This record gives sequence, structure tokens and C-alpha cells, in this order.
Amino acid sequence: MTSSASAPDQPGRLVRKIDVRLNELITALYPDERKRPGYSKLAKEIREATGGAISGTYLWELATGKKRNVTLDQLDVLAEYFGVPLEYFFNDDVAERVSAQLKLAVALRDTKVRNLALRADGLSAESLDALLTMVNQARRLQNLAPIQDCDE
Repeated sequence: MTSSASAPDQPGRLVRKIDVRLNELITALYPDERKRPGYSKLAKEIREATGGAISGTYLWELATGKKRNVTLDQLDVLAEYFGVPLEYFFNDDVAERVSAQLKLAVALRDTKVRNLALRADGLSAESLDALLTMVNQARRLQNLAPIQDCDE
């Protein structure tokens, strides 16, 4: 339970992050923007998959930050559809953990990334460290942001 001193800030924090977190889920499910359904179609998919009531307009308003009032029931429908815990929407620790998992899932969709990971399986710790050094250097050469190591 949160203390009464911090309770008033919680709804505001949720409201400010719902658009970011919802967009992260949509992007993870549909990484190619050209193949991403519109909000009406996505809302229909959500309704069909969960039985929850959500409109395309409302979904768009949430995703763009124009709508700030969201109910626990609506968050539950979104969590069910996207396969994330409800806490993803209002707990920073859970959101960070889910975000890391989403990034990995998106990366593993790429055949070359999967092949690289599969080929690295069984290599010695020294060989894996050498590969990581090469990948990090390649990312720097391409001006890509560094990736945080996962310690799981």
C-alpha cells in the first residue's frame, strides 16, 4: 500500500504515462507502422479478444494523451489484450521489466538477431564477451544508443 502522503501523486503519474505505455504496447505488437491497424480496427480487435468495451476514438485519445480519465476496467481490458500485468500501467518497476521484455521480443522477431543468438549459445564466457564487444562497437559506429545489459 502507498502512504497517504504519496497517494495524491499516483493518479497524475498514471495519467502522464498512459499514452507512452500504450504506444509502447502498440509498437511492440505492430512494429511496422505501415502494417499497424488504425485505432478503430485495433479497438475492434481488443473488443473481440477480451469482450471489453473500448472505442477507436477513446483508444486514440488515450494513445495521444488527449484523454486523461481511464478506469481500472479499461486498463484491465488493455492489459489482457496486450498480455501485460495490470500493474504495467501504474507501477514503474513493473513497466521497466515489461519494457525490457518487449524490447527483447521485438528484437527476436528479426531473423538475423535470432540466428546470432542461437549461434552464440554454447560459446565460452570469453567468446561471448568478445561478441558483445564487437556488437557494442558496431552500435557505436552506426550511432545507435547503447543497450543496457540484463542481469536475469
